[in-house]
Amino acid sequence: MSGFGKSPPLNKPYSVSDYASEVIEFLNGLNVNSYNLIAHSFGARVAVKMLLNDERIKKVILTGAAGIKPRRKPSYYIKVYAYKLLKKFIPENKLKGFGSSEYKTLSVVMKKSYLKIVNEHLNYEYSLIKNQTLIIFGENDRETPPYMAKIINKSIKNSKLVFIKNAGHFAFIDRSNEFNVCTLEFLKGG
Repeated sequence: MSGFGKSPPLNKPYSVSDYASEVIEFLNGLNVNSYNLIAHSFGARVAVKMLLNDERIKKVILTGAAGIKPRRKPSYYIKVYAYKLLKKFIPENKLKGFGSSEYKTLSVVMKKSYLKIVNEHLNYEYSLIKNQTLIIFGENDRETPPYMAKIINKSIKNSKLVFIKNAGHFAFIDRSNEFNVCTLEFLKGG
């Protein structure tokens, strides 16, 4: 995807829909007629948008899926409002203690993309998915906590939820055997 890995940097801020369009365009170029989709974290955001626009997708596996509006404590909102107020008077590069370590390493364009992406909550879009869907989450996932998996499962009518014990956000790495068994069984029709 643009802006990731060895791809060229973005020339404008991207939204989740922009990334979905880019992946669909790539698949069109390969003349793909139908496919199953496995998506992790941010990739699940992209997958949700793809599912709303590409009828070639058959089965879907979402793992550590992002896009659900997170539950926040009041301290989070206080910090956000403090940052917005302070940046009116102090240059952004001088403000310390605000923003994630990931955000701080991004280019200006990627920062704008990041904000567009994380502030777009897909709760409603998840409810529009009709595909047979397997949702796999690590029971110890801190980035996309288990309550998010339950919301996604409740939203997608044709879905099944599996929690993998002793696994975190990267359940497919933490417990690869269990993850692969669940995935293969689902894809084979089990």
